[in-house]
Amino acid sequence: MVDRNDDDMKVFHLNLPASLEDIAKLELGAAVYLNGVVYTAREGVYKKVLDQGLPLPVENLAAISNVNFHCSPAAAEDGNGGYNVGAVTATASFRFSKWIPQWIERTGARIIIGKGGMPAEDYKKVLAPGGAIYLTTVGYGTGALLGRGIKRVREVHWLGELGIAQAMWIFEVENFGPFIVESDLEGNSLFAQHGEVINAGIEKLYAGLKPPALHRYGETNDRKNEVM
Repeated sequence: MVDRNDDDMKVFHLNLPASLEDIAKLELGAAVYLNGVVYTAREGVYKKVLDQGLPLPVENLAAISNVNFHCSPAAAEDGNGGYNVGAVTATASFRFSKWIPQWIERTGARIIIGKGGMPAEDYKKVLAPGGAIYLTTVGYGTGALLGRGIKRVREVHWLGELGIAQAMWIFEVENFGPFIVESDLEGNSLFAQHGEVINAGIEKLYAGLKPPALHRYGETNDRKNEVM
Protein backbone atom coordinates (compact mmCIF):
# COMPACT_ATOMS: atom_id res chain seq x y z
CA MET A 1 0.00 0.00 0.00
CA VAL A 2 1.31 3.42 -0.99
CA ASP A 3 -0.02 6.64 0.43
CA ARG A 4 0.59 10.27 -0.44
CA ASN A 5 -0.87 13.69 0.22
CA ASP A 6 -2.83 15.48 -2.52
CA ASP A 7 -3.85 19.03 -1.55
CA ASP A 8 -3.73 18.13 2.15
CA MET A 9 -5.79 14.96 1.63
CA LYS A 10 -4.15 11.64 2.35
CA VAL A 11 -4.57 9.09 -0.44
CA PHE A 12 -4.21 5.33 0.00
CA HIS A 13 -3.88 2.58 -2.60
CA LEU A 14 -5.06 -0.74 -1.21
CA ASN A 15 -4.36 -4.19 -2.67
CA LEU A 16 -7.12 -6.76 -2.24
CA PRO A 17 -7.96 -8.87 -0.37
CA ALA A 18 -7.16 -6.17 2.19
CA SER A 19 -5.17 -7.14 5.28
CA LEU A 20 -6.19 -5.91 8.73
CA GLU A 21 -2.80 -4.22 8.98
CA ASP A 22 -3.46 -2.14 5.87
CA ILE A 23 -7.05 -1.39 6.88
CA ALA A 24 -5.85 -0.19 10.28
CA LYS A 25 -3.68 2.43 8.56
CA LEU A 26 -6.64 4.09 6.85
CA GLU A 27 -7.68 7.42 8.37
CA LEU A 28 -11.13 8.97 8.50
CA GLY A 29 -11.64 11.35 5.60
CA ALA A 30 -8.78 9.95 3.50
CA ALA A 31 -9.25 8.88 -0.10
CA VAL A 32 -8.83 5.23 -1.11
CA TYR A 33 -8.25 3.49 -4.44
CA LEU A 34 -8.59 -0.30 -4.69
CA ASN A 35 -6.71 -2.87 -6.76
CA GLY A 36 -7.78 -6.49 -7.04
CA VAL A 37 -11.26 -8.04 -6.88
CA VAL A 38 -14.46 -6.45 -5.56
CA TYR A 39 -17.88 -8.11 -5.42
CA THR A 40 -21.42 -6.77 -5.17
CA ALA A 41 -23.98 -8.14 -2.74
CA ARG A 42 -27.11 -6.44 -1.47
CA GLU A 43 -30.58 -7.52 -0.33
CA GLY A 44 -31.22 -10.00 -3.13
CA VAL A 45 -28.00 -11.89 -2.38
CA TYR A 46 -28.37 -11.53 1.40
CA LYS A 47 -31.85 -13.06 1.29
CA LYS A 48 -30.63 -16.04 -0.72
CA VAL A 49 -27.51 -16.76 1.29
CA LEU A 50 -28.49 -15.67 4.79
CA ASP A 51 -32.28 -15.99 4.91
CA GLN A 52 -32.76 -18.98 2.61
CA GLY A 53 -29.49 -20.70 3.49
CA LEU A 54 -28.22 -21.15 -0.06
CA PRO A 55 -24.46 -21.67 -0.45
CA LEU A 56 -22.28 -18.83 -1.62
CA PRO A 57 -21.92 -19.05 -5.40
CA VAL A 58 -18.19 -18.37 -5.11
CA GLU A 59 -15.97 -20.86 -3.30
CA ASN A 60 -13.40 -19.39 -0.92
CA LEU A 61 -14.81 -15.90 -1.44
CA ALA A 62 -12.64 -14.37 1.31
CA ALA A 63 -9.49 -15.58 -0.45
CA ILE A 64 -10.58 -13.77 -3.61
CA SER A 65 -12.07 -10.62 -2.14
CA ASN A 66 -13.16 -9.19 1.19
CA VAL A 67 -14.75 -6.05 -0.26
CA ASN A 68 -18.55 -5.89 -0.62
CA PHE A 69 -19.84 -2.99 -2.75
CA HIS A 70 -23.51 -2.03 -2.34
CA CYS A 71 -24.18 -0.82 -5.85
CA SER A 72 -26.11 -1.18 -9.08
CA PRO A 73 -23.85 -1.62 -12.13
CA ALA A 74 -24.73 -0.30 -15.58
CA ALA A 75 -23.75 -3.50 -17.38
CA ALA A 76 -24.37 -4.78 -20.90
CA GLU A 77 -23.30 -7.87 -22.80
CA ASP A 78 -20.22 -7.28 -24.95
CA GLY A 79 -21.13 -9.83 -27.64
CA ASN A 80 -18.27 -12.13 -26.68
CA GLY A 81 -19.82 -13.84 -23.69
CA GLY A 82 -18.74 -11.13 -21.27
CA TYR A 83 -19.99 -7.78 -20.02
CA ASN A 84 -19.03 -4.15 -20.24
CA VAL A 85 -19.65 -2.01 -17.18
CA GLY A 86 -19.91 1.68 -17.95
CA ALA A 87 -20.74 2.87 -14.45
CA VAL A 88 -21.54 1.70 -10.94
CA THR A 89 -23.94 3.64 -8.74
CA ALA A 90 -23.79 3.10 -5.00
CA THR A 91 -26.94 2.40 -3.02
CA ALA A 92 -27.77 3.23 0.61
CA SER A 93 -26.11 0.72 2.92
CA PHE A 94 -28.17 1.42 6.05
CA ARG A 95 -31.04 -0.46 4.40
CA PHE A 96 -29.06 -3.68 4.72
CA SER A 97 -28.03 -3.28 8.37
CA LYS A 98 -29.84 -6.38 9.64
CA TRP A 99 -27.81 -8.67 7.36
CA ILE A 100 -24.34 -7.17 7.87
CA PRO A 101 -23.36 -9.01 11.10
CA GLN A 102 -24.07 -12.40 9.55
CA TRP A 103 -22.49 -11.42 6.24
CA ILE A 104 -19.24 -10.36 7.88
CA GLU A 105 -19.14 -13.60 9.87
CA ARG A 106 -20.03 -15.75 6.87
CA THR A 107 -17.77 -14.17 4.26
CA GLY A 108 -14.97 -12.44 6.13
CA ALA A 109 -15.88 -9.10 4.53
CA ARG A 110 -13.54 -6.39 5.81
CA ILE A 111 -14.65 -3.43 3.71
CA ILE A 112 -18.22 -2.39 2.98
CA ILE A 113 -18.71 0.26 0.28
CA GLY A 114 -21.88 2.23 -0.37
CA LYS A 115 -23.49 5.57 0.27
CA GLY A 116 -25.26 7.01 3.29
CA GLY A 117 -23.28 5.01 5.84
CA MET A 118 -24.64 2.62 8.44
CA PRO A 119 -26.77 3.20 11.56
CA ALA A 120 -24.51 4.92 14.12
CA GLU A 121 -24.47 2.02 16.58
CA ASP A 122 -23.43 -0.47 13.89
CA TYR A 123 -19.93 0.97 13.64
CA LYS A 124 -19.01 0.06 17.22
CA LYS A 125 -21.24 -3.00 17.64
CA VAL A 126 -20.92 -4.68 14.23
CA LEU A 127 -18.23 -3.37 11.89
CA ALA A 128 -15.36 -2.70 14.30
CA PRO A 129 -15.76 -5.98 16.29
CA GLY A 130 -15.84 -7.80 12.94
CA GLY A 131 -12.64 -6.11 11.79
CA ALA A 132 -14.51 -4.19 9.09
CA ILE A 133 -14.75 -0.58 7.98
CA TYR A 134 -17.01 1.45 5.71
CA LEU A 135 -16.00 3.38 2.59
CA THR A 136 -18.38 5.87 1.02
CA THR A 137 -18.65 7.02 -2.56
CA VAL A 138 -17.98 10.68 -3.34
CA GLY A 139 -21.34 12.30 -3.98
CA TYR A 140 -23.50 11.71 -7.04
CA GLY A 141 -22.33 11.67 -10.63
CA THR A 142 -19.18 9.65 -10.01
CA GLY A 143 -20.60 6.34 -11.28
CA ALA A 144 -18.90 6.69 -14.67
CA LEU A 145 -15.61 7.60 -12.99
CA LEU A 146 -15.79 4.46 -10.87
CA GLY A 147 -16.69 2.46 -13.96
CA ARG A 148 -13.29 3.27 -15.44
CA GLY A 149 -11.68 1.29 -12.63
CA ILE A 150 -13.52 -1.93 -13.54
CA LYS A 151 -11.22 -3.80 -15.89
CA ARG A 152 -13.18 -7.01 -16.25
CA VAL A 153 -16.30 -8.81 -15.07
CA ARG A 154 -14.79 -11.96 -13.68
CA GLU A 155 -18.16 -13.67 -13.16
CA VAL A 156 -21.79 -12.91 -12.33
CA HIS A 157 -24.31 -15.00 -10.38
CA TRP A 158 -28.13 -15.02 -10.19
CA LEU A 159 -28.36 -12.45 -12.98
CA GLY A 160 -31.40 -13.99 -14.64
CA GLU A 161 -33.24 -14.41 -11.38
CA LEU A 162 -32.33 -11.21 -9.55
CA GLY A 163 -31.60 -8.78 -12.38
CA ILE A 164 -28.66 -6.49 -12.99
CA ALA A 165 -28.94 -4.44 -9.79
CA GLN A 166 -29.37 -7.38 -7.41
CA ALA A 167 -27.10 -10.01 -8.98
CA MET A 168 -23.73 -10.84 -7.47
CA TRP A 169 -21.04 -9.36 -9.69
CA ILE A 170 -17.35 -10.12 -9.31
CA PHE A 171 -15.20 -7.29 -10.68
CA GLU A 172 -11.48 -7.12 -11.32
CA VAL A 173 -10.54 -3.52 -10.56
CA GLU A 174 -7.56 -1.21 -10.89
CA ASN A 175 -7.26 2.24 -9.30
CA PHE A 176 -10.91 1.81 -8.39
CA GLY A 177 -12.09 4.95 -6.66
CA PRO A 178 -11.92 7.43 -5.17
CA PHE A 179 -13.74 6.34 -2.04
CA ILE A 180 -13.67 8.14 1.30
CA VAL A 181 -12.80 6.37 4.55
CA GLU A 182 -16.02 6.78 6.52
CA SER A 183 -15.26 4.54 9.50
CA ASP A 184 -12.26 2.92 11.17
CA LEU A 185 -11.46 -0.19 13.21
CA GLU A 186 -12.14 1.74 16.42
CA GLY A 187 -15.76 2.21 15.40
CA ASN A 188 -15.43 5.91 14.68
CA SER A 189 -17.66 7.25 11.91
CA LEU A 190 -17.18 10.40 9.86
CA PHE A 191 -20.93 10.65 9.22
CA ALA A 192 -21.76 10.14 12.90
CA GLN A 193 -19.25 12.77 13.99
CA HIS A 194 -20.62 15.36 11.59
CA GLY A 195 -24.17 14.32 12.44
CA GLU A 196 -23.53 15.21 16.09
CA VAL A 197 -22.34 18.67 15.08
CA ILE A 198 -25.40 19.25 12.90
CA ASN A 199 -27.84 17.82 15.44
CA ALA A 200 -26.52 20.13 18.15
CA GLY A 201 -28.21 23.06 16.43
CA ILE A 202 -30.98 21.38 14.48
CA GLU A 203 -33.80 22.15 16.93
CA LYS A 204 -32.97 25.84 16.69
CA LEU A 205 -32.85 25.59 12.90
CA TYR A 206 -36.40 24.20 12.70
CA ALA A 207 -37.81 26.25 15.58
CA GLY A 208 -41.17 27.81 14.76
CA LEU A 209 -41.80 25.76 11.64
CA LYS A 210 -44.94 23.70 11.24
CA PRO A 211 -44.65 19.91 10.81
CA PRO A 212 -44.01 18.96 7.16
CA ALA A 213 -47.14 18.31 5.13
CA LEU A 214 -45.65 15.39 3.17
CA HIS A 215 -43.68 12.42 4.42
CA ARG A 216 -42.06 9.46 2.79
CA TYR A 217 -43.27 6.13 4.13
CA GLY A 218 -41.67 5.40 7.48
CA GLU A 219 -40.09 8.82 7.89
CA THR A 220 -39.73 10.06 11.45
CA ASN A 221 -40.74 13.45 12.84
CA ASP A 222 -37.52 13.53 14.85
CA ARG A 223 -35.20 15.68 12.77
CA LYS A 224 -32.14 14.02 14.35
CA ASN A 225 -33.20 10.65 12.97
CA GLU A 226 -34.46 11.85 9.62
CA VAL A 227 -33.33 9.88 6.59
CA MET A 228 -31.92 12.30 4.04
